[in-house]
Amino acid sequence: MEDRSQFRLQVSAPEGTAYDYMDRYMDKLAKLVIDSIPEKDVMISMTAPGFSGGSVNSGFSRVTMVPPSERKRSQQQIVDMVNRNLPKYNEGRASSIQEQTIAVNRRGGQPVQFVLQHVNFEKLKEVLPKFLEEANNNPVFQGPDVDLKFNKPELRVIIDRLKASALGISVQDINEALQLALSNRQLGFFTKDGKQYVVMGQVARDDRDDPADLESIYVRNNLGNQIPLDNLVSFEEDNSPPTIYHFNRYKSATISAGLAPGKTIGDGIKAMEEISKKLLDESFSTALSGSSRDYAESGSNTSFAFILALILIFLILAAQFESFIDPLIIMFTVPLAIAGALLSLQIFGQTLNIFSQIGMIMLIGLVTKNGILIVEFANKIQLTGLKKNTGGDRCSSCPFPPDIDDQPGHVAGSIATGIIIG
Repeated sequence: MEDRSQFRLQVSAPEGTAYDYMDRYMDKLAKLVIDSIPEKDVMISMTAPGFSGGSVNSGFSRVTMVPPSERKRSQQQIVDMVNRNLPKYNEGRASSIQEQTIAVNRRGGQPVQFVLQHVNFEKLKEVLPKFLEEANNNPVFQGPDVDLKFNKPELRVIIDRLKASALGISVQDINEALQLALSNRQLGFFTKDGKQYVVMGQVARDDRDDPADLESIYVRNNLGNQIPLDNLVSFEEDNSPPTIYHFNRYKSATISAGLAPGKTIGDGIKAMEEISKKLLDESFSTALSGSSRDYAESGSNTSFAFILALILIFLILAAQFESFIDPLIIMFTVPLAIAGALLSLQIFGQTLNIFSQIGMIMLIGLVTKNGILIVEFANKIQLTGLKKNTGGDRCSSCPFPPDIDDQPGHVAGSIATGIIIG
């Protein structure tokens, strides 16, 4: 995670939440940010943003802070502080999200996104509460949530068709009466004092806030008489999912979660897989989405590219040295360099991330270059040989004095000189 001096709040409230209620909730969260983050520069807050599908029970905030050189706290410390305070505002669910350093999908939500898939919708409905409970109890995650919720309130209108027909009322008449009373449909426009106004078909808020208010609606029959709606219909309250999701043509539910301080996406994916092995049977299938999928794909691609690079380097060196042994000697330094890099990461408490991987690639390049120079120097000495000095002059191939020309350490000293030069 890179300090980019910005983060965002992703906010949701229970289904059926009114816009006014949601707007007040967003104002409270904005006040929290304003009061607790003096390092902020700009904050943008939106209630029911268009990119969320226009859902009234959703909100979005983006906070931009001053550069790191002008503040004492890091971006991670500020986000951790916000996450500790968000549970105090329990009117809805809010979580702070930092942008990934490298991400294909910039609109991806939480860093960990784990998809459950099944052909049977009821089995998904049965296992989701258990999966969420396990994720909430896991110390790796912060604020786990699921996109498939069964909390959208519905009021089902059951029409007594025989009674309605006997009174001269059709199903279409009942439908139009409900639309005119509740749908906020635009019927036309009119102009007054130079301003244009919209004519909207909807009863006053006080007459439509309670399900019992539907009983006060009247329907006109074919004789022009007003018939109370409660004489023709009955009402049933129920809950249903706002949206049914599909992934790879299966019915799906995506478990998303933030990460606890000090935890990585790799830790989150591993924890999700452990929960799935504990709760899911063989009929379920799982997948990754968002940043988790990018992480898994980039990790596998990096390993493949690394192995392919080693093979290509070995073949190129074998062609240059006209030997299969010399490239092995050169490449023997690569595991030693990687071991030193991993040991350094562990000592300083760092992770194997995109930055450390780039550094390791550069380290491997430097070590390999030095190995090539050393082996090439040793080969030249071996091919040309050491000229024995009998006249008291220095050896032409090295700077050592003549009295050690015949000593066994002469060749080793020449190779050591080559190492220093390399």
